[in-house]
Parts: sequence; C-alpha cells; structure tokens
Amino acid sequence: METTGTRRSLAWLLGVWGLTRVVLLLFVFKVYVFPGPDVTSDVSVIYQGWYEVLRTGTFPLGDVTWQYPPAAALPILSPALVFWLDYPSAFFVVAFTADLAVLLLLLYAGLRPGRTLRGASVWVAGVPLLGPTVYARYDVMVTAVAVAALLAGTRHPRLMGALAAFGAMLKVWPVLLLVAASRRRAWLSAVLTAGAIAALFALTMPGAFAFLTFQRDRGTEVESLGALVFHVARQYGWDGQVLLNYGSVEFLGPYVDVVSTAALVLSGLAFGWLLLWRLRARRFLPHTLADAAFVAVLMFVTTSRVISPQYLVWLVGLAAVCLCFRESRMRLPVALVLAASFVTVLEFPLWFSHVVASDPLGVTLLFLRNGLLVLATLLAARELWRSTVVRATPGVVPAQPTRARETSLPS
Repeated sequence: METTGTRRSLAWLLGVWGLTRVVLLLFVFKVYVFPGPDVTSDVSVIYQGWYEVLRTGTFPLGDVTWQYPPAAALPILSPALVFWLDYPSAFFVVAFTADLAVLLLLLYAGLRPGRTLRGASVWVAGVPLLGPTVYARYDVMVTAVAVAALLAGTRHPRLMGALAAFGAMLKVWPVLLLVAASRRRAWLSAVLTAGAIAALFALTMPGAFAFLTFQRDRGTEVESLGALVFHVARQYGWDGQVLLNYGSVEFLGPYVDVVSTAALVLSGLAFGWLLLWRLRARRFLPHTLADAAFVAVLMFVTTSRVISPQYLVWLVGLAAVCLCFRESRMRLPVALVLAASFVTVLEFPLWFSHVVASDPLGVTLLFLRNGLLVLATLLAARELWRSTVVRATPGVVPAQPTRARETSLPS
C-alpha cells in the first residue's frame, strides 16, 4: 500500500515538474512572451558579454557589474558544453539541467528511511512560482551545489565541506551552510577546497578578485527591505533618483548611505544571533544542519541592501531540503517563503514598472513580499532556537549524550 502511494507521489511530482518546466522553457525561448521586462536579456547581453571575455583567459576587469567570486566563471562558461546551440539557448538548457539535478537529489533523499517527498514537492512548486527568471540566472546552478552539500552533510562531512566551499566560490552565500557544521572535517575540507580554487584562479586568470572593489558606491536596490523607506519618502518629496547602478535598479540620493549602513548593521546583528545560537545550541538532530542553513540564508537575504528575485531560488532550494526531514519544524516558514516567491514574480517582472514608480501597487507588493520574508525569518529563527537550545531546569543535571545520539550529529 505504501509502495503504491509512493509510486503515485513520484508520478505526480514528475508530471507536475515536467509540465511546469516546459512552460518555463517556452517563456525563456520566447515561444510565449512573459509580461513585463525581458528577463532573458541578462543572458543574451551581460552573460554572453562576460563569456566572450572569460574565454580569452581573463576576468572582466573593467566591468563593475562583475561582482562574483572567481568560480562564477564556470557557470558563465558552461553553455560551451552545449556547443551546437547559440549562447542564450545553451544557457537555458544548462539551467534546466541544474533544476532537474535538484529534483533528482531531493527525490533520492526523500525516499530514504525517515525522510519524506515533501521537500521535492517544495522544489516542484516553488520554482515555477518565480517565473522564467529562474532559468535566466545562474543561481539555480549554485542552488544545486548547495542542495547537494546539505544532503551530504550528515553522512559525508568532507564532501559537504568541499561542496559548500565550491558553492561559496560560485556566489558566496553557500558558506552559510557551514553555520551548524560540528565536525572539524567539514570545516577543514571547506578551507582546503576554497584555498585550492582561489589559488588556481589567481594563478591562471588575471583579475580573479577584482570583484571585491566593484561595489564601493552601491546604492539601495529598489526591491530590498531598506528601499521601503525611500518608496514611502518619494510620496513626500524625497528628491533622490532611481537608476540602473551596478547591474540593478537602485535608489541613489540623500540618506541612501544611511539606509545602506543600517542594512549592514542588521546583517551584523543577524550574524551575532547566529553566533549566539551556535554557542548555546546543545541538541543537534539530523535536520538541524538544513534548518540552520535555511535560517542563516533567510537572515542575510532579508537584511541585504539588495534582494534580487533570483535570491528566492536559494531559499526555495534550502526550504526543500528542510522538508525532506519529517521532524523539521520549518513548515510554516517554508510556506511563507513560497508565498513570498509568488509575490516576487508579481513585483518582478510582471509589475516592475509600478515598483520603480513607487506607486500604490508597487509599494503594496514590496511591503507584502518583504513582510513575508521578515515573518518567515523571525519564525524560522524562533523554531531553530526552540528545537536546539536546551533550557536548564534548576536542580536537574542535563543527561550526557549517548553514543547513538552522537552518531546523529550533523557534520
């Protein structure tokens, strides 16, 4: 009976995944035009331009929009593997393949004892909620690496550390996957892998770390939490500007530096909370690694001065890993992230002109999307604290962990 139910679930997941992904491909290949700005232009203009430079053996030294660690060259160059297609078409195929890889990883994990296919369901449903942007950015490839790292974490700490480090060299944020790693093997593997990748690129390609100086004069991106201050201020005569800056649409003008600094302070407070949690946490269960990674990335996405739509791909991927575990307490935060994903596709690309204009529709969408992210962050952090930080009872000595419990520690 259970086998029959599992087969039906698998058939349903594969069927829905196939149908929704065909629709996404139809949009990015422009068989049908998705409303709003053309989200594929970044691939055909920016990514392809970087590709032409990278294939010569150097990084885009004069392009301030190149803001990524050196291994980001790999996904930008990856369409060369599909050499019989033009660059944009090949990129969409690679992104589609990464999406499929995540699904297969989640299905494999969900079929193991004590696991569930609920995580695969989150990925199947969450990606199409974000629209064609998912296949028009390389974030889905980074997310595939992060998902593989988390699923390897509890049994293969060295592999988890290596994958997390590789992901961090692709786009920084996967370093947060290590927040709950408790075994030195994972950290040592991460340090060695990151060092090897950095050295390789530094020695073979000029400008590998030029990106570190390319964001000095960033403003506050119009979709971020801090941007809400200026969306409201524009209604009362704030005389700043909305301009394309460093590859994103940002607010520039009076007090933008203050709000940007406040965002950095919030990120610092988030880091402080994570450090406090790590010092106080005592109960590490098989799902703790995924839950902690989800909370950490949620915190830094929500407090960032830039919240691009593709950032939600990261959250959907980590949310899916959380719900692979039956005991995870992240169900409500995951539901809120999925709701935020749907609102995200409404504000970009569907009604992005309203966001840029700071009109009632655009401001309402941003308040709703960012409010959902803030609520998800607070609830997820509370659940992580409650499930891992053991309160001491007066007069009671905490029990020492048994050998069986120690084997369940995440790595």
